[in-house]
Amino acid sequence: MAELVLGVGTSHGPLLNTPPDDWDLRAGADRANKALVYRGVEYPYDELLALRAPGFAAECAPDERRRRHTASRAAVTELGRRIKDAALDVLVVVSSDHKEVFGDELLPQFAVYWGDTMRHEPFSQEQLDGMKPGLAVAEVANQPERSTVRAGHPALAGHLIGQTSAAGFDPAASKHLPPGEWGNSGIPHGWGFIFQQVLGGRDVPPTVPVFVNTFWQPNPPSAARCYDFGVALGEAIRAFPEGLRVGLVASGGLSHFVVDEELDRAFLAALADRDAEYLRALPDDVLRSGTSELRNWIVLAGALRDTALDAELVDYQPCYRAEAGTGCAMAFMTWQAPGDKDGA
Repeated sequence: MAELVLGVGTSHGPLLNTPPDDWDLRAGADRANKALVYRGVEYPYDELLALRAPGFAAECAPDERRRRHTASRAAVTELGRRIKDAALDVLVVVSSDHKEVFGDELLPQFAVYWGDTMRHEPFSQEQLDGMKPGLAVAEVANQPERSTVRAGHPALAGHLIGQTSAAGFDPAASKHLPPGEWGNSGIPHGWGFIFQQVLGGRDVPPTVPVFVNTFWQPNPPSAARCYDFGVALGEAIRAFPEGLRVGLVASGGLSHFVVDEELDRAFLAALADRDAEYLRALPDDVLRSGTSELRNWIVLAGALRDTALDAELVDYQPCYRAEAGTGCAMAFMTWQAPGDKDGA
């Protein structure tokens, strides 16, 4: 039978791939934003700044940005080391699609890709030039320099589709990714970050992508639904008849585009404590904007519920880019068997 031997949670926000001296490129967009979501309510930037007075100017200082960026990059490297040391046969990566692949033609709550291979495509210069200010420098780092084919694991993926369907979740099944936003049917940045940034673009294990609609109305799943889907996903992995070593990754989060350290720390504590009641009760109005990607971690928590893996917070860095507290909170976490942290 397959064994879940590793869990990983990682942020993938663009500030991770952006030199900290360039974080103001996105801060300008924050200051123009009339609908910044903080604790379920939308605020124009100036109102948010007044609400959170005296603000976060000290956290936006250049030296502080550099320190938090350096620490975050070290954590990404550490996650990559732990994944490689785990000697995985397959990686199941749970992430959110920003309508890069699935759009309004079909917007599944959950979807599993079960193709033999997946395309991982570079951006064209025209596509990079058309991105919002400050995004191109980050997004290019999640894609390879040339067209690349990544291995899937159709046997495990098909099994996950069947087993989670039998458990009552009916995930969409994709054997050929739609052309999507970029017209290339490529795997999007939530998975590209894992391939390129965490694993360095090489020696990537066969991967099963699991899509969660964290962002988009009208059908983002509730926190309870995500947790219960995760439970079914974990049970399905462990029921696979082949003796595979499986790693499970949640890619995305934590709070953004408004950083909420209180929420983040309570959430991370709930993950470490296996507090299903807290995780299942997170309200929909909090799980909005970038903070909606907590849903990916909730799926992971459900999948690891019945394992003996120990949680460890590798690092947490709230990365502020504007005085009202906008930015991306970066978190990096693993679940491993006791004694596995330093490698076998």
